[in-house]
Amino acid sequence: MKHRIPPPGDALIDETYGLEPVFDPAAAANGAELGEFVVVECPYCAESYETAIDLTAGSATVIEDCQVCCQPIELQTEIGDDGTIESLTIRRLD
Repeated sequence: MKHRIPPPGDALIDETYGLEPVFDPAAAANGAELGEFVVVECPYCAESYETAIDLTAGSATVIEDCQVCCQPIELQTEIGDDGTIESLTIRRLD
């Protein structure tokens, strides 16, 4: 009679191989939004484009290139306790 060894669980595999746990958006969100798309106006070329804001990171400052003219733009977001964007400040980097 053969004895089958049950497969290891996800937690054991992650620990054994030094992996980060699998991110499950449905479990992490608990009904909250993970991100939001906002329209920003480039302070260099004045063109508007849509960009994603990560609501899970809390208040943060990120630098991204304008999708139109490729100039670097600083986006400073203030995220409220309820996970919504309270303010978004857009600055040139020159």
